[in-house]
Amino acid sequence: MTGRLAAAFAASAAGAYACRGFLSRVYDPCRLLKVQPAPKNIQVCQAMQQKTIGVPLSWFRRDPEQRLGFRGGRFTKVNPALPLLLAVVLSAAFYAAILALGQGALVDMFLRRGPTQYATVFFTAWALGILWFKWRKLRFQRQALEYLVVPDTPNFVLAPTTVDEVIQRIYQTADEPRQFTLFNRITVALANLRNLGRVTDVDDILRSQAEQDEAIVENSYALVEGFVWAIPVLGFIGTVLGLSQAISEFTTVLSAGRDVGAIAEGLRGVTAGLATAFETTLVALVAALAIQLLMVTLRRSESEFLEACAEYCTRHIVGRLRLLPFEPDKE
Repeated sequence: MTGRLAAAFAASAAGAYACRGFLSRVYDPCRLLKVQPAPKNIQVCQAMQQKTIGVPLSWFRRDPEQRLGFRGGRFTKVNPALPLLLAVVLSAAFYAAILALGQGALVDMFLRRGPTQYATVFFTAWALGILWFKWRKLRFQRQALEYLVVPDTPNFVLAPTTVDEVIQRIYQTADEPRQFTLFNRITVALANLRNLGRVTDVDDILRSQAEQDEAIVENSYALVEGFVWAIPVLGFIGTVLGLSQAISEFTTVLSAGRDVGAIAEGLRGVTAGLATAFETTLVALVAALAIQLLMVTLRRSESEFLEACAEYCTRHIVGRLRLLPFEPDKE
């Protein structure tokens, strides 16, 4: 037991040290792009670093994944590598804490109920890590709603001739607008307005972008939904293994005849198998339920954010459009 405890603590410490190495990094665009130290490339790096300074919303420096040295996912999509590392650390720390208890129901439940318990704990930690980083990224995305990129003057009209002014204000607010749900939606629509000059198409483009953003949000939950499906299956596999063990031990009881000691030993094996059968399913179902509830809550928050983006675009973009005299109405 002491050796296993020491090994668990060593694994936890190693994982925490590795994670701390990532946490201590400050995002550097040159390191991410793997630019070599040539004079021309140094100028490119300096220009990229200067781009992130002085803007209120710096995706390169404030995105939760970018800050930890990982390539950040677009919008609220999470790079699975970072939650994977976090899951390794959390799982090691969890089992180190369980081993520190020595004996008890929790020790038996997580250490003596077959291999499926380890996989359940790991997948649960991975799913929770993804949801946590999605929540952090959603908080960061929401900050874009606080900035008004259209001039707040009553006589301002959004037209092909004034598009550049709005786009310039967007780039003064965010260093990478395409990484923000709201700003990406606006820049795509305004780029079409500037290139084609058709005011009547802007609303349609904004609606199309809104549908694409909803699809991106749904796809970002694919891995977590896979865990919600896989974790109960692991519990059922543990149930099958436990019942198989119980049946095998019950066969030993039947063959023991009148030997009381053999019967008692066999019954202990039967009860251990039944405990494995029920506890593996119990842990898996509780874990899947917790993940599902958190995922539903976060999904609702993201839906509210997308609705807020649509309202922002309707009020500040579509509401500022004016049909030009030479442009016929589509209807």
